[in-house]
Amino acid sequence: MRTSQKITGIVATIGLDIGENTFHLVGFDQRAAIILQQKVSRSQLERRVANTPRCLIGMEACSGSHHIGRRLAEIGHDVRLIPAQYVKPFLKGHKNDYRDAEAIAEAVQRPTMHFVTIKTPEQMDLLALHRVRSRLVGRRTGVINQIRSFLIERGITVRQGPMPLRKALSEILGSDTGALSPRMVGLIADLAQDWRRLDERIAAVSAEIEALAEQDHSCQRLMTVPGVGPIISSAVVAAIGNGTGFKQGRDFGAWLGLVPKQESTGDRTILGKISKRGNKYLRTLFVQAAHVVLERRPSAAMRGLWPGAEQASKRLHRNMLAIALANKLARIAWAVLARGGTYQPRITHAA
Repeated sequence: MRTSQKITGIVATIGLDIGENTFHLVGFDQRAAIILQQKVSRSQLERRVANTPRCLIGMEACSGSHHIGRRLAEIGHDVRLIPAQYVKPFLKGHKNDYRDAEAIAEAVQRPTMHFVTIKTPEQMDLLALHRVRSRLVGRRTGVINQIRSFLIERGITVRQGPMPLRKALSEILGSDTGALSPRMVGLIADLAQDWRRLDERIAAVSAEIEALAEQDHSCQRLMTVPGVGPIISSAVVAAIGNGTGFKQGRDFGAWLGLVPKQESTGDRTILGKISKRGNKYLRTLFVQAAHVVLERRPSAAMRGLWPGAEQASKRLHRNMLAIALANKLARIAWAVLARGGTYQPRITHAA
């Protein structure tokens, strides 16, 4: 352990720059003067912080930060995670590890700073399952697109969607029209087998997610929202827990990137396309849920959401309507989580 500056006062705030094996600490006193600069290893971190009086510790929200945050909070410190993009404005001069830690210590003291709620081990397990499922779905989409591209190069087109392609493959591979060479038939057959294996893995991971959702009370309450099933409810719980990291549902919708991007100056307010900020995976799920509600019109949506959506459909394109409804569903989901109830549709009448 190396100390580059002697500690002359009581540390009130620590900025912690996380590395794979080494960590850099910068400590401020009550006047925000630097009184501590240290580099410690992973094994030394907890012992070093345990010998420090209770203080405010800031870290960037990144890989491994939630685990470290939980361990330091167990020692008794006030640990807060900051999105990396909110730390960058506080960085002075050229980038190095100590200056990163100093910028984190500056940022964590700001009264208007937005923080990331530290996730529990159960949330991290759910999040890991969703990440694996997302990767498998992406690989399956790549296999399907590759099969389509090989077929269209031979002049064979199939109706859009995975199900029509699956049904057509058996006929295409079994026919002897000469459109496909024997080598190409074998190659597409191997890709179809990869597709089936990916389907099996996705089904297994989805079943595990659904089993966990059935045991979680928060997921059960979220599933009372129209269009929200086990996948979306568990993804929301894994991402935001009980929703206390947001002051209101509008903040959650903005975090998902489901609100217009604002570029205003002076007295001009310009609203553009949706910002697409935040959690892309969760935003995609809510948009898919909105399309399901618009197509299937479940009874809960018909009682509370459909009158307003029907009025909006007269002036909005279907895709814009789906985004607006996805934002509405996200705000309802936050309210269900944060207020501890279930979805209660309000009966509204079209104007």
